[in-house]
This record gives sequence, structure tokens and C-alpha cells, in this order.
Amino acid sequence: MDDPASGRANGQWYPPEWPDRIRALAAGALTPVTPKRAATVMLLKDTGDGPVVHMLRRRTSMAFAGGAYAYPGGGVDPRDDDRDIGWAGPTRAWWADRLGVDGAGAQAIVCAAVRETFEEAGVLLAGPTGDSVVGDTTGADWEADRAALVARELSFAEFLDRRGLVLRSDLLGAWARWITPEFESRRYDTWFFVAALPEGQRTRNASTEADRTVWITPADAAAGYDKGELLMMPPTVATLRGLAECGTAAEALASAPGRDMTPVLARARLDGGEIVLSWPGHDEFTKHVPDTPSHTAPATPSAPTPGAPA
Repeated sequence: MDDPASGRANGQWYPPEWPDRIRALAAGALTPVTPKRAATVMLLKDTGDGPVVHMLRRRTSMAFAGGAYAYPGGGVDPRDDDRDIGWAGPTRAWWADRLGVDGAGAQAIVCAAVRETFEEAGVLLAGPTGDSVVGDTTGADWEADRAALVARELSFAEFLDRRGLVLRSDLLGAWARWITPEFESRRYDTWFFVAALPEGQRTRNASTEADRTVWITPADAAAGYDKGELLMMPPTVATLRGLAECGTAAEALASAPGRDMTPVLARARLDGGEIVLSWPGHDEFTKHVPDTPSHTAPATPSAPTPGAPA
């Protein structure tokens, strides 16, 4: 896309309906939708070229961010905090303070991160004990449980209890928090986590929302965005740039406690004949959009660009 703010092409996801919705919000004609809580996990594994991150490409038919590259993740299930579960690592109170929510909310968000990673990538951050983790999670019995979780026929607490597993919250590191802009019709309050791929496990495209998955270095993924070859949303790009500074998966996890978890929420303002869209602290994503109802959003990048909450 041509970004008037930076004068260069990139792959920033930009829906054509945004300008009209921004104008409506500014005029008081649009009531912001309450964002749903969500969690997403940046799975890392070490290679000779440094850590690579697992990404999926959202199907172009998806209503939200179709064609965009993102990480495994999704919304909180109301049952993610409905009862105590086997829990290892930092306490719920510790997570509540780190995530900026209460104890029940902390459990729900952490559970959502672990559950969605299993649902969409087949990777499970849990083990029989607080210092172990399951190995191979493939096979018909695992797939049956995964499908039941996806269909919400089985809660995550029931799944862990049935298998005698303990959630390993110590295998996660809270990395960032982004909230979908107020003018969007689908809004998410999303916590981003980092985790290392457990030994013996492997990822697979288990998501019905994705048509492709890749392991890619964060630097290469960000470069693909910069060239307009990979379509992404601002949170994805920002987290990739942060991950690119880490030399190993362990280094990324070790740096997570020091990451700023202040929510990032896009702002829109009218400035002369333009709508200025910005993400505080992330100037590279600033957009200057003509303030006219006839505005047409920049076209998505051409091939090999893909046809996204993250």
C-alpha cells in the first residue's frame, strides 16, 4: 500500500470503510462497540539463523483482517475462568497485576492463550506436573479433544481435568496489549504472549480460519511487510520488530517481564482536509486520509501478497 505518512509502500491492513466510520465517530453518530477480550501467542523456536516465529495467514473470506498474517489466538471463552484449574507458574494474582485485570480475568486470558494455541496450532503448554510438559499432541484422541474445544462442546478446564494436566503459565511471557480502534465494527482487547515451542511438539495448521502457516524469522516477516509482500495489522508488525531484537527464544521470554503492557489504542482526528489515524508510540503506522466520503482506501499489495486478531 502507499502510505502517505511515510512515503513508502508496505503491507498495512487498511479497510476501505474506516474513513466513513471515523467521520461518524467524530460526529457522535457512531457508538463504539465494547471490545472482546482475546489472547494471541507468538510461538518461537531456535534455528541456526536465530529464532523463528509461527505465523498463519487468515483466509481472505474472513470478515476481520482477511488475508493478513497473524499469530494463533482468539477470544476468551466465558468458561475460561469458571473454576480453578491445575496451575503452575506465577500466581493468578501475579498475572492479574501484569495484565492489568482481576484474578478471574487473568485466569481467563492466560487460559485463552494456551487453549487457542492448542486449537489453532496443535501446541499445548501444559503437562502432567508443574515442571513437565506433554510431548506429541497428535493422534486421533488429541484431535477429538481439540475439535471438541473448538466447537465449545468441552471447556478448557474440563479438558485439562480429563487428561490430568496442569496449565504451565510459566511457559508464557506477556509481551504487549493492543485494543482495536473505537471506530471498528469488530473490536478486541488483545494480550500478546511469547512462548517457546515445547520439545517434542510440532505445529500444524489446525485452524479453519487460516489457509497457510509458516515459520519465519521476525526480521524477515517485518521485511516482507515493509516491501508490501505480506499483509499485516499494526500490532503484528510492532511485535515482530520487538522479537527481531532477541537472539534466542529464551532471550525473548526473559525480556517479556520488562515489556510495557500499557494498552495501545488507535486515535483518529480531523486535521484540515485530512483524517489523521495514529497509534500512540508507533509513528510508523500513522495514516493521513482525505476527509471526503468518496475516499477509496489504497489497494492491497499485489502478488505475492496474501489475498488477522493480532
